[in-house]
Amino acid sequence: MVAVACILGACILCAGCIAPGGDPAEPVSPTPIPSITPATGPSETPAGQTGGVVAGNTRFACDLYHALDNTSPSAGENIFFSPFSISTALAITYEGAEGATADEIRSVCSFPEDDGVRQNGFNTLISGLNSPDAAYTLRTANALWAEKTYPFLPAYIGTAEEWYGAEVRNMDFIGAPETSRQTINRWVEDQTEDRITDIIPQGLITSLTRLVITNAVYFKGDWVLPFNADDTIPAKFRTDGGTSVSVDMMQRIDSDARFSYGETDNLQFLRMPYERESGHPLSMLVFLPKGDDIAAAENALGTDALAGAVATMQTRQVKVFFPKFTFETTYSLTDTLRKMGMPLAFSTGADFSGMDGTGDLFISDVIHKAFVAVDEEGTEAAAATAVVMGGCAAPMPEEEVPVFRADHPFVFLIEDGETGTVLFMGRVADPTA
Repeated sequence: MVAVACILGACILCAGCIAPGGDPAEPVSPTPIPSITPATGPSETPAGQTGGVVAGNTRFACDLYHALDNTSPSAGENIFFSPFSISTALAITYEGAEGATADEIRSVCSFPEDDGVRQNGFNTLISGLNSPDAAYTLRTANALWAEKTYPFLPAYIGTAEEWYGAEVRNMDFIGAPETSRQTINRWVEDQTEDRITDIIPQGLITSLTRLVITNAVYFKGDWVLPFNADDTIPAKFRTDGGTSVSVDMMQRIDSDARFSYGETDNLQFLRMPYERESGHPLSMLVFLPKGDDIAAAENALGTDALAGAVATMQTRQVKVFFPKFTFETTYSLTDTLRKMGMPLAFSTGADFSGMDGTGDLFISDVIHKAFVAVDEEGTEAAAATAVVMGGCAAPMPEEEVPVFRADHPFVFLIEDGETGTVLFMGRVADPTA
């Protein structure tokens, strides 16, 4: 049973050290996202609808990966996160940013500057990901949790509803912050099949909280070519730290093991698709160094050379050895995002006046938690983000069957093949950690 993933982004906005004023925000009913049918190819979404957003998401995914790789204690450890979830949560936040604050967020997240391109792009992606398929489960959801006495601008609320499909709920953050926290956490648990619990830790929501923005993504599917559990054997995996650990190594070495495969002088790459009927083609793409230096894969991420090499992948027989692994990650992204180029959003000089017409809001913390498990049947993954705001190559000859032996560190991602959206991304440095 393959489950992949939930991802959840939460933005918590708090006002300054003064009591909120103005009339209570009017309750807004959720607006469903209109269904947009791809217009080109059997599994291809027009670049004009999503191209700018997908390209930006890919750049952000690679940039954030490198930033996490250079951040202690992430350096040399397993990495796993959802760029789509974080990007979506920050996109809804960006819709309320103005001036230099908006410029910095847009630059770091690589959002299209044109409102129509950005909003239509996210709308199309969200609609597509929510298209039903009998072979797998894939869905995404957004919500705004607003302090019931705080006067948010109707235009901001309307944008979140219309283009991001966000449901809006009024909360009593001032009088019942702990109860509000528990309510939001239950929503996250429901959206992620209980894979992410307590995304917002105790004490994070206070009487100064004004808005929480949540995004969740969930995927569950099976490999097209599952591994036989009887063939899984103990094997050595050379870790990123230079030692060896014992892992359960899955294998497909039969003649039916035909995968999309490619390689360069120092990399092998393998695509393992998930079952589907009429929905988007989803797959795991693995970048395996030919040597033990994970930098060979990491340095290639986001480059034209790698994109060109991946484009030349061909379906062929491959002897695949792949480890079972399960691990969790927790990140505080505040310093990471500052260093990536958006410090204003975390300062009292932030301008989120597009949300409320004032300059009282700023981001105080960004937390991301994720989980991934890979076994013979498929993949399960989950992730959650909380943004807290407050104030005051050439083909191989067919006779040579390549061996893809993932017994040393590698990079992987889970992508939507129809749009190219990177849903999840990670590094396996030690599958037993």
